[in-house]
Amino acid sequence: VQLQASGGGLVQPEGSLRLSCAASGSIFSINDMGWYRQPPGKQRDLVAAITSDGSTNYAESVKGRFTISRDNAKNTVYLQMNSLKPEDTAVYYCNAEVRRSLRKVYDDYWGQGTQVTVSS
Repeated sequence: VQLQASGGGLVQPEGSLRLSCAASGSIFSINDMGWYRQPPGKQRDLVAAITSDGSTNYAESVKGRFTISRDNAKNTVYLQMNSLKPEDTAVYYCNAEVRRSLRKVYDDYWGQGTQVTVSS
């Protein structure tokens, strides 16, 4: 199973970016999907998560500015980021809990990370 993230880049404050992360490989189903971020010199923290039925959870610092969504048919999760601030600068990682067979076992997979830089 591979997770391929894309959509990062350099954006000015108050700008917008949309991140995408597509899962591929031997996938039976996907449970939760999410986005994490790791600023320079800091730990990796949850930004937003979404369950298979669409329930969402956000870090307080991004509520009202970021929106997570998913397309189950494409095994893809998105993160729409609006009103970006310099403190949103980080490497963003996607995560998915993947079931690969009829066995009810879910494994955690991570994307390679995509850099988001918010600066004027």
